Amino acid sequence: MRGASKAALAAAVDRFDQVSRGLDANGLARLSDELFAVLQVVDTEHMLRRSLSDPSRPGSAKSEVAQVLFSGKVSGETLEVVTTLAAQRWSRPSEMADGLENLAVLAEIARAEALGELDDVEDELFRFGRIVEAEPGLRGALVDPAVGADRKGELVAGLLSGRAKDSTVRLVRQVVSHPRGRTPERNIAHLGKAVSDRRRKLVALVRSAVPLEPQEKDRLARALAGIYGHDVQVKAEVDPSIVGGLFVQVGDEVVDGTIAGRLDRLKRRFER
Repeated sequence: MRGASKAALAAAVDRFDQVSRGLDANGLARLSDELFAVLQVVDTEHMLRRSLSDPSRPGSAKSEVAQVLFSGKVSGETLEVVTTLAAQRWSRPSEMADGLENLAVLAEIARAEALGELDDVEDELFRFGRIVEAEPGLRGALVDPAVGADRKGELVAGLLSGRAKDSTVRLVRQVVSHPRGRTPERNIAHLGKAVSDRRRKLVALVRSAVPLEPQEKDRLARALAGIYGHDVQVKAEVDPSIVGGLFVQVGDEVVDGTIAGRLDRLKRRFER
């Protein structure tokens, strides 16, 4: 997001925090559902999206449009969040819609947090993302335009129900049914980052040839926290193909200290 949109989102999040603070898990679920529903309207109606994000119009006028459109159709809490969002100055119409999506996701994350399930949701999103990457048939079904949104949601629910927390199912179902031009992997990674941000932690993907012991994961987490200046949660995977050493990825940064990686680099040197 550009500077103006970042400030707009920060203001909307502040209002969201005030509104959501008094809601229980059921209220947060409703807030999330309604914000996603408003997002679908905004994504579908291009003229409405432009009207609600037009930087040349006063914030009060845009807020009034949102008030007229959604009053009586959503709860008072949702209406407060949406009117606050509309009143802000956005750099682009698409960034206003992205901000609305962020708040819908945040509401579901707050629900998981209220239920004490945030750690589980983060782990489940991570694992499901890896499954999608590893299963071409599943990924193909999720990106196939001939498969309807409802069918994609049902597919996810069938795979995850009873195996994952309800918040995980609800979030993944939303993003596969309405991907907003993104791949399933990118959408699930976006959800995982949102959970991580809520917990004020970075996530490090670590691959090793053999399972890491708990104390090894703890030492690595402390070392990475010292490097990045933030708490870091280590997500460990076993990959025998790397032979030995560690592959570490934090965000876009990758450190390949694996034996396989070293051999590959050595091979490329001799091929020059």
